[in-house]
Amino acid sequence: MKWRRLSGKSIDQPIREVVEETILREQAQGHRLKVCIGSDSQVRGGTTEIASVIVFLREKKGGFMFVSSHRTDQPMGLRERMIKEVARSVEIAYHLCDLLDRHNVDLEVHADINTDPHFQSNVALKEAMGYIRGMGFVFKAKPDAFASSSCADKVC
Repeated sequence: MKWRRLSGKSIDQPIREVVEETILREQAQGHRLKVCIGSDSQVRGGTTEIASVIVFLREKKGGFMFVSSHRTDQPMGLRERMIKEVARSVEIAYHLCDLLDRHNVDLEVHADINTDPHFQSNVALKEAMGYIRGMGFVFKAKPDAFASSSCADKVC
């Protein structure tokens, strides 16, 4: 998985190393951190682009994020696309969770799925919630899932 900063600058180190360096730097500056991980996808033509973000929130001091994008030509329905987004976010969270625990950083996994049954994305809500919670992560859905519905959406 290739990562970059929001500015577009490529991250050439392994993401675990960059996340740990970031945590250490931010905590040394006195910031209390929370990390939110989310993904969103857009379909254009026959191509689906999935963007994932690692959002660092500084308590009462703003935040910043790292971004990764992936494209696929594999056709998929809405439910499958929603679950693929969630799976990507869970994969990232699982890769980082021991590191975040070690540095006492809270973690949330955000799903770009609406809790209102009148919206199409709601078809995957129960599966996504079960998957994320079953992996032991804090689950957030719309309207509280800003990492996926706002941050990842903007870079997708």
